[in-house]
Amino acid sequence: MNGNRFSLRTIGLLLADASIIYGGIVLATYIRVGFSGADFELNERDGWAKVTFATFVCLLILYFYDLYDYTVMSNRRELLLRLVQALGIAWALLAFVFYIFPPLFIGRGISIISIPIVLVLLLFWRIVIHYLTGHPEIGEKILIVGAGQAGIDTAEAVWERRDAGYRIVGFVTDDEETVRNKLAQVRILGETTELEEIVKGGGVDRIVIAVRERRGAFPTEALLRMSLAGDVSIEECTSFFERVTGQVHLDMLRPSWLIFAGRGRDTRLKTVFRETLHRLLAVIGLILSLPIAVVTAILIKLDSKGPIFYKQERVGKNGKIFEVVKFRSMRTDAEKDGVPIWATTEDDRTTRVGKVIRKIRVDEIPQFWNIIKGEMMFVGPRPERPHFVSQLAQEIHFYEHRHLVAPGLTGWAQIKYPYGASVEDARQKLQYDLYYIKNQSLPLDVVIVFETVKTVLFSKGAR
Repeated sequence: MNGNRFSLRTIGLLLADASIIYGGIVLATYIRVGFSGADFELNERDGWAKVTFATFVCLLILYFYDLYDYTVMSNRRELLLRLVQALGIAWALLAFVFYIFPPLFIGRGISIISIPIVLVLLLFWRIVIHYLTGHPEIGEKILIVGAGQAGIDTAEAVWERRDAGYRIVGFVTDDEETVRNKLAQVRILGETTELEEIVKGGGVDRIVIAVRERRGAFPTEALLRMSLAGDVSIEECTSFFERVTGQVHLDMLRPSWLIFAGRGRDTRLKTVFRETLHRLLAVIGLILSLPIAVVTAILIKLDSKGPIFYKQERVGKNGKIFEVVKFRSMRTDAEKDGVPIWATTEDDRTTRVGKVIRKIRVDEIPQFWNIIKGEMMFVGPRPERPHFVSQLAQEIHFYEHRHLVAPGLTGWAQIKYPYGASVEDARQKLQYDLYYIKNQSLPLDVVIVFETVKTVLFSKGAR
């Protein structure tokens, strides 16, 4: 996953994996039963549909094992381990499905032969992709104009996410000393007056502007000529940083950029559809989780004195205060003096049952009721307590803008940033929240829900 939802590279990798898995199973069919037998299995016994179903299951498990995260491919041992585990789980799941629904069965012999074929092909393909993404000559060549913190943060973001397909060729700046003091490994290619010659000589594909417009320092005429000529792409660092990281950088942010680059108008029909869909999902979630909720309620009652549920004031859409409902995971005297305290990952106020239900997110189940009532959505910025909102709004610019949309049970910040319990953590999460608010859409909501399911199943990530 790239910062910008599913990147084109991720989609390409997904399609390549689908082709490998699909082709591997078909090849195994021909090896197992021969050409005439394979033609009969595939054409007369719905073999193509069976192979498609098996491919889909394998892709789903690969996704849950983070095998579409390019950073996993940097460690070949980890890559091999995850591939073996993912394919093992996938075929175990398929065996169960075949047992329940015999018409989907594709044959034990075919399954046994296809596993090593698919494993070897996927491993080889991933190693090739890792080599290509790490090659310094492959990828879009980026030139950064500017020596400020915005340019430095942009460069570091690109270096940390080489899978994005960008290669920094260097900086153009009139303040070489500032850049070198902060980033020793950078290449200073010249000053802003030499910009056009540097772009032509270095084969630059994209210019990222990381300097504010100032008289005598901003190369307006050179950028205008290159833009109109169509020789190179030119982009403001705020937009480029957002696309690479999935964050809106607060220090780069200007209200004018957020105004003109924001999402389009939400129609009444779109709003009603989204709210109805989220409430329907909450009803389904509440029904499906009922057995777990009953067991959890009993365990909480047996483990410690106090109520099963607890209610706490949170700030919702447009600053409206509402009460969030959760299973109680802390002692009843967690805030005995009445002063709100940040919750932490290893909070000693948590009960024995509370530690477990917080880890697997079971304590969040009652919030389905908040969604049904319309106080929350499935996806959105996590609602914060009024006390902390007042504090954070004074210390972090744009913080109150996260209340422009309804809060969510899960969100972009929750899947991208670890558990936070400080002002700096809140600031980092706000950068993800603003990205979500700016790019809010049904496809992005689907990605967040899938990532949340993966996080819950593997007990990792943020809350």
